[in-house]
Amino acid sequence: MKLVLSILFFTQVMLHAQLLRKDDPTLSRIDIKENLGNKVPLNLDFFNEKGLKVSLSTAFQNKKPVVLTLAYYECPMLCTFVLNGLSNSARELEWIPGKDYELLTISIDPDETADLAVAKRSVYEASLNKTDAEFAWNFWVGDKNAIDELADAAGFKYFYDENRDEFAHPAVVFVLTEDGHISRYLYGIEYSVKDLRLAILEAAEGKIGTIIDRVILFCHYYDPAGKKYVLFAMNVMRLGGIITVLVLGVFVSLLWMKEKKRNYE
Repeated sequence: MKLVLSILFFTQVMLHAQLLRKDDPTLSRIDIKENLGNKVPLNLDFFNEKGLKVSLSTAFQNKKPVVLTLAYYECPMLCTFVLNGLSNSARELEWIPGKDYELLTISIDPDETADLAVAKRSVYEASLNKTDAEFAWNFWVGDKNAIDELADAAGFKYFYDENRDEFAHPAVVFVLTEDGHISRYLYGIEYSVKDLRLAILEAAEGKIGTIIDRVILFCHYYDPAGKKYVLFAMNVMRLGGIITVLVLGVFVSLLWMKEKKRNYE
C-alpha cells in the first residue's frame, strides 16, 4: 500500500512539474544539450583565486581528466547541493584531485570576484580532506563572454532571473578528457562514487587507476536513459570466458608438468 501511494505521489509531482514547465516559458531556458565528444574552447581566459588571468588550457596542462562544474558562489541553494554532492563523492575516491585528476569550478556570474572564489575554495578543499593535494580544487571567475562561450560549448543553458535576482541553471557535472573533449555528463545533486570513478576512468582512457579499475570499466557502460553506469552483461560473459580459459590453461599446464616429472622419475 505504501509503495502504491509513493508511486501515485511521485506521478503527481512529475505531472505538476510538467505543467509548471508549460505554464512558465522561462523554464525552457534551463536545459542541457549533450555535446559528447565536443571540445571546449581552451583558449578562453578566466581569473583564478588570486585574481590572475589564466587560460582554460592551464586546467589541462597536467594531462589529466578534468571534472568541471558551472555554478556561482553566492547561489542560495542549487549550486551548494551540486558542489556538496561532488565533494562527498570525491572524498570517497582513492584518487587525489590535483594529482590524478583535476577539479574545476567556474562561476557563471560575471560580477563575482576572486575573493568569493578563494572563500569557496577554502571550504571545499577542507571538505575533501585530501591534505597531500597541493591544488585540490580550483575556483575561477570570468567575464560574461568567456562564461557564455564555455557554457554554450558544454550545452549548459542558464539565464539570470531579474525578478528573483538569481541565476537559473541545471544541476550537472561535466567530465572532460585530458585534451578538453566532453566525455560524460553526470546529472543531479548526488553522484555515486562508482559513477564518478568510472566517468573519470573513462575520460582518462585507462591512463589512471589499476588493472582492476580497467576491468571494472570494461564490464560497465553508461546508460543514457538511467543516467548511470550499469553492468554490461555481454562483456561480463566475455570476461568470464577469458578467465575460464586462463584457469583451464593453468590447470592443464600443471597436470602436464606433473606428468612430465613423473615420466622422468
